[in-house]
Amino acid sequence: MNIATRPADYWQAIIFDFDGVIVESGDIKAQAFAELYRHHGETIAQAAVTYHRANGGMSRYLKFHYFQQNLLNYPPLTKEEEQELDRRFSELVMNAVISCQPVAGAEALLHRMVDQIPLFVASGTPESELRIIVEQRDLSRYFTEVRGSPRLKETLVADILSAYPLVPERVLMIGDALVDYESAHQNGIAFLGRVRPGDDNPFPESVEIVPDLCPVAV
Repeated sequence: MNIATRPADYWQAIIFDFDGVIVESGDIKAQAFAELYRHHGETIAQAAVTYHRANGGMSRYLKFHYFQQNLLNYPPLTKEEEQELDRRFSELVMNAVISCQPVAGAEALLHRMVDQIPLFVASGTPESELRIIVEQRDLSRYFTEVRGSPRLKETLVADILSAYPLVPERVLMIGDALVDYESAHQNGIAFLGRVRPGDDNPFPESVEIVPDLCPVAV
């Protein structure tokens, strides 16, 4: 039985990724990584963007460490260096994500489901920053909890499942990156993939996908 044909009252909760699922912010983050590393040369900047796009949903902190050692061949990041990269990245993306377009159908789905089942966010965005964005976009009223990095996404999902009386098979996760699918699979919950028109599909062939959230009937 696929996602669309399950009874309307089947789901006990929905867990959403944020970037690329609730808001169309994928290009904003890619441009920010390019800007952050451009002073190392255009080749490095484009390699950072390529890695970011191939690892959507991964915490930016993990990407910073990867770039430091694998693109730049520098010693491991210090805590101070990581914090400075995080500060500069936040400056590049925060206002743009707050004001960018929503994914088509996302707010209608949230509005339809909020009084029926608990809704959650599990994102690779730092949790403190994510909470500000959600609040500034007037979305806080929809979510029971908003969770973000530095915890791994699979851990965020596991924490939600352990904190609430939910049957994993009756929890749906909606994400746009392979790490979202893997986090759902590792926790035994259902998964629906969002693939923006024109983008490559990162998911296994068995995964049900949608171009936006307009056709999502849960």
